[in-house]
This record gives sequence, C-alpha cells and structure tokens, in this order.
Amino acid sequence: MTARTVFLSRLIGLYCILCATAMLIHRATVVATVTALVNDAPLMFIVGVLTLVAGLAMVLAHNVWSGGAATVVVTVVGWLTLAKGLLFLFLTPAGEARVFLVDLRYQELFPVYVGISLALGLYLTYAGFKPAPKSVATAGSG
Repeated sequence: MTARTVFLSRLIGLYCILCATAMLIHRATVVATVTALVNDAPLMFIVGVLTLVAGLAMVLAHNVWSGGAATVVVTVVGWLTLAKGLLFLFLTPAGEARVFLVDLRYQELFPVYVGISLALGLYLTYAGFKPAPKSVATAGSG
C-alpha cells in the first residue's frame, strides 16, 4: 500500500469506529438528529458542501482501483462520499427526508448501518496499521 492509502485507511477506519461507537451509545439522539437534519434545508446545504469537499479530496487524491482490497475500499469510500455530497446539494429537503428516512429506513435499519460502519472501520484500521510484509531476499545471491 502507498503511504496515502495507509493514511486514508487509518483516518477513515478510526473515524468509522469512533462514530459507530458514539452512535451505538447515543442511538435515540442520533436518530433524532438525522431526522431534524434532513428537514433543515440550510443546514443540509452546508453538510452537502462539506461532504462534497471531502469526497472530491478523496477522489482526487486516491482514485486507485488496483493494489489490494484496502486500496479499492478507500477509493470506493471516496466515490460514495462524493455521491452523498452531490445528493445533499441537489435533492430537495423533502427528497432527502424521503431517501434517508423512508427509502433507506434509517430508524429501522439503524443497527445495520452502524454495523456496516463499524465493520468498515475495523477492516480499514487493521489494514492501515498492520505491518507491511517484509520483502524476501532472493535465494542464491552472494
């Protein structure tokens, strides 16, 4: 893995673990916050801009589709973040509420979404912090 992939694996992984843990601890607050957020157009615009910036930064810095699973996962996370930012910017508040609260059934499937975030975080953190394999010296040299 490149240094950039290692850094992004660690960053995204730790972010997912910490957020998923906080979400588990504060489930009712998180559900209420997301429900209020998607119904607040000015705030959703700001969230959309920030999410778009994060997605663009990841895609521009790390659009790598080969080199191992962690490398591709980091790239996919970047593209999904970019798409999410665009949705936040271009959907109406009613559309955002419908997508997140009705179509994706956020409140009902909350444990699934937290589980996905936690699994993603654990995988990327492990991949980012595990020692790089040592290169094997060629036999017969000398």
